[in-house]
Amino acid sequence: MSVILAIETATEACSVALLDGARVAERHEIAPRRHAELVLPMVDAVLAEAGVAKRALDAIAVGRGPGAFTGVRLAISIAQGLALALDKPVVMVSTLAALALDAQGDGDAILALIDARMGEVYAGAFERDDDGLVTPVGDETVATAAALVVPERACWIVAGTGYGTYEKDVRARIPNIAGADGAALPHASAIARLAARELAAGRAVDASHAQPVYLRDKVALTLAEQRKA
Repeated sequence: MSVILAIETATEACSVALLDGARVAERHEIAPRRHAELVLPMVDAVLAEAGVAKRALDAIAVGRGPGAFTGVRLAISIAQGLALALDKPVVMVSTLAALALDAQGDGDAILALIDARMGEVYAGAFERDDDGLVTPVGDETVATAAALVVPERACWIVAGTGYGTYEKDVRARIPNIAGADGAALPHASAIARLAARELAAGRAVDASHAQPVYLRDKVALTLAEQRKA
């Protein structure tokens, strides 16, 4: 069984987890703008709790976005630094997939939505596997909630702040919602569980090849756009 350290800082939540076989140690805190302060102490804390030395890690897993630009960059840079120092591979995991993995409700179709600000949401559709994990159904997108397009399914479980912020617009586009949690945020423990599958399949990368996924290049509205918003 693999020993994986996972880092997820793409949203308001700062989260670090250590997966050692079936055991998980995790630190998770909703702390906007404090990720840089918290993440490395969290790494030390989960390693100490699990009694695992850094050299015993098989890989570093990281939430590669989409999400807040600064948060995604922070997680990638820390994962790269640790991986280079320890000569370990990096496993890139979708932040939306991690959100979908922890979604609660009856049904196998899950829509993960993260508030992307500027009137938009990051969206990813997933299905549960026989092994209890999730796989994507189509590409991840960024768009207004009113323009969401998802595959045909009998019903959806919806999770994430994109739903919490734009519930009315989402329900107008997707009326067949069986369950929803608009406050859900991704956990590093979900990153670690998904990373274990990727690592076993040989889909880890060298630290130098770890790249974030933003889905869009623009980070803020212009003053004119803010006035119209």
